[in-house]
Amino acid sequence: MRSSRTRSKIIVLLVVAMVLSLAVPATALGNHRTDRRRPVRVATFNASLNRFNQGDLRSDLSTPDNGQARQIAEIIQRTRPDVVLINEFDFDPVAADLFRENYLGVAQNGARPIDYPYLYIDESNTGVLPDLEVDFDNNGAFALPGDGFGFGFFPGQFGMLVLSRYPVKKRHVRTFQTFLWKDMPGALLPDDPTTAEPGDYYTDAELDVFRLSSKSHWDIPIDVGGRKPLHVLASHPTPPVFDDPVIDQNGRRNHDEIRFWADYVRPHRSRYVYDDAGRRGGLRPGHPFVIVGDQNADPLDGDSVPGAVQRLLDNPKINARLTPRSEGAVQDAEQDGGVNLQHRGNPASDTADFNDTAPGNLRVDYVLPSRRAVQPIRGGVFWPTRSSPLFPLVGDDQDGPTPSSDHRLVWLDLRVASRRW
Repeated sequence: MRSSRTRSKIIVLLVVAMVLSLAVPATALGNHRTDRRRPVRVATFNASLNRFNQGDLRSDLSTPDNGQARQIAEIIQRTRPDVVLINEFDFDPVAADLFRENYLGVAQNGARPIDYPYLYIDESNTGVLPDLEVDFDNNGAFALPGDGFGFGFFPGQFGMLVLSRYPVKKRHVRTFQTFLWKDMPGALLPDDPTTAEPGDYYTDAELDVFRLSSKSHWDIPIDVGGRKPLHVLASHPTPPVFDDPVIDQNGRRNHDEIRFWADYVRPHRSRYVYDDAGRRGGLRPGHPFVIVGDQNADPLDGDSVPGAVQRLLDNPKINARLTPRSEGAVQDAEQDGGVNLQHRGNPASDTADFNDTAPGNLRVDYVLPSRRAVQPIRGGVFWPTRSSPLFPLVGDDQDGPTPSSDHRLVWLDLRVASRRW
């Protein structure tokens, strides 16, 4: 039988242990917001949540009954990314909150709700006319959508939204919405074939205001519990089509929008960069990053400028060795046929279901981590096969418009270096 003194010691030890347990930080208790041992799932998803009129998206999301939004939310709930960039989400902070509350926060078709307490949304170049009357599209009129800094019928159409389960360091976000295309050294400015001057498709007055980003470029530091914040580098370059195939102004702009991040992560090549606050230079050395977005460029197929996305895939600062894949993409390419049968790329890595006569299914959506301080663990593309009960979420474009989006959600699980490493 223990003495009263022994019992007193045990009680004291228990009390001390309880106090210490209360002082243990959330990281040690496995809280997903700061658990350094848990991989961070980062995703990109062109969700096609754009509308034809300003305010339509807010109206659609104001009730929990919009069919497309429910399917987009279910896809996100099924894959459960910790950080996700949503391309083609019209700029509207109220709509972003409604999407979180009425769709992501509500169980969709038996999927668990998912909470994103943090977000980042900002203005886009789409549908924004310059103060100076210019004729970017050379149609003789100064009007949207062709004379906006980015193609759009109203300001913010086809914008971007980042949702996060980890804290966003908003004070340290850098945006590059106003960076001028002409200020990129060696820019692929389009040529007028009727003249001998290179890069003269746009007049000097137009180049003095023409912005590189068709939407914007964002550097968003997120505190995932690592040694340093994870910089989410988000963008959505313009499609390299819908233009004069000889001048290829959209293809050239797409190339340089992609090149911007390729230069930004290399200090000796990013000295020309300036952000919207006037701060110069690219990403500081040693900071972990992940490039996300619909780049509108396939490594081997499609209409982009040759080598455009290779500026990222072959970049010495980027680890592109883990390529997300799906069985559904292979099956879809075989089922659709057409130009897909002539593609050189592996259909398993396709991320978008486009017209089967041209350009066919392509790999255009990417999650690309830094080579240092970030370790990719696994990845995938949400593209279920026809036998899967989840196939109705993506459908088949041969049966009509896809129910959710013509793009698929792409994700990677990343282990970010922490102080414990």
